[in-house]
Amino acid sequence: MPKEKEHINIAFIGHVDSGKSTMIGRLLYELGEVPEHVIEKLKQEAQEKGKATFEFAWVMDKLKEERERGITIDISHRKLETPKYTITIVDCPGHRDFVKNMITGASQADAAVLVVDVVEKVQPQTREHVFLARTLGINQLIVCVNKMDKVNYKKEDYEACKSDVSKLLKMVGYKVEEINFIPVSAYYGPNVLKKSEKMPWYNGPTLYEAFDLLKPPQKLVDKPLRIPVQDVYSISGVGTVPVGRVETGVLKVGDKVIFEPPSIIGEVKSIEMHHEPIPEAYPGDNIGFNVRGVAKKDLRRGDVAGHPTNPPTVVKDFTAQVVILQHPTAITVGYTPVIHAHTAQVACKFVELLKKVDPKTGQTKEENPQFLKTGDVAVVKLEPTKPMVIERVRDFPPLGRFAIRDMGMTIGAGMVLEVTRRK
Repeated sequence: MPKEKEHINIAFIGHVDSGKSTMIGRLLYELGEVPEHVIEKLKQEAQEKGKATFEFAWVMDKLKEERERGITIDISHRKLETPKYTITIVDCPGHRDFVKNMITGASQADAAVLVVDVVEKVQPQTREHVFLARTLGINQLIVCVNKMDKVNYKKEDYEACKSDVSKLLKMVGYKVEEINFIPVSAYYGPNVLKKSEKMPWYNGPTLYEAFDLLKPPQKLVDKPLRIPVQDVYSISGVGTVPVGRVETGVLKVGDKVIFEPPSIIGEVKSIEMHHEPIPEAYPGDNIGFNVRGVAKKDLRRGDVAGHPTNPPTVVKDFTAQVVILQHPTAITVGYTPVIHAHTAQVACKFVELLKKVDPKTGQTKEENPQFLKTGDVAVVKLEPTKPMVIERVRDFPPLGRFAIRDMGMTIGAGMVLEVTRRK
C-alpha cells in the first residue's frame, strides 16, 4: 500500500483582475485535468460574449450567471496531485463584495498564492488580501508576478513589481527571503507548469514546482475534535449529512458527536471524502458525515461538531486582539459588527476596549482607549448577540481567528486570547 500523500490547501488571492482564475484554469488544463474540448467550447463562448481570453478562468466557474456577469463569485475547490502532495485549490474571488468569501476561504488554507499583475503592481485589494492572509495565520506564501507577456517578459518589470510587493509583505511581517517570487504568464503558460525559454534570466521553480517546496500543515491530530459545519444536507435513504473541514482531532465511524451551540448529540454512521467512504477523517479533510439521531432542521452553518467528552466552547464573551483595517469614523463601546469565525457569522458587540498595542513590539500604548480607528491594534472584549462557538487561538488556531465585517467591507481581523464559557 503506497503511503498516503500529505494534503495541502492552497488559496489563490490577489486583486480582482490579476488573473487568479486564469492561472488555476491553465494549471489544471496543463495537468490534463480539463479536457481539450471543454477549453475549446469555453473559448468559443468567451469570444461570443466579447470576453476572449477568459476561457481558463471559466474552468473554475460552474455557475451560469457568473459567466453573464464575467466575474468569479463562488469559492471553487479543485484537486490536483504533485509528486509530493495532494493539493486542494481554493479559488478566492478577488471582487470587493466577496471579501467575506475570501475570509471563509482563506481561513481554510495552509498556504496562499498571491497573484499580482506585473503592470498594475500592488493594488488596494492586494493589500487587503495580504493583510487578511497574515491575520488568518497563513504563514506560507508564493508570489506569482503575472501577465509577463504584457511587458515582453522583461526582467526589469518583474524586479520592479517584486520590490513593490516585497515592501508590502515586509510591512505585515512576512519573511520575504523565504518566499518564492515567480514570473508567469497565466494565459500563455510560461512558468505555470513548465519552465519557459522566454525568461532565461529566471532560474527559480515554476508555480507547480513551488507547491512541493511548501511545508505541510502542522498536524492538529492530537487536539480535541472540531469540525465547523459548512452545509447540512438531508439525503433520502441516508439521513442528515453535515459537511465541513476537520480542523482538529480525528473523527471515526461509530463516534458520538455533539454539535454546539444547539447541544445536539448524534452517532456517526459513515464518512465520505471526495465521494468515497473513509473510516476516519483527519485535520485538513473536507468531509461529509452521516449522523444518526440528528435532524437537518436542528443544524446550521456555523455550528461546530466535537466529541461529547470535550465539546466545542459556546461563549458568553471573548477577549481578542484585533487589527482595524478600515473604518470610516471610529469604533467605540457598543459597536456591533458581524464577526466571521470559521463558518459562523454572528453579530458581536464591542463591550470593552481594554488597550491599544504597538503592533511591532506588542507593548501597550494606551490603557482603556475611548475609541479605535483605522490602523489601530487593540485588545477588546466582544459579546455575541446569539450563541456562538469560538475558541482560544492557542488551543484551536483555526477556530480562534476571525474577521470583522460591516457596511459591506472588512473592518478588521482578530484572534481570540481568552473566552468566558456560557453557563
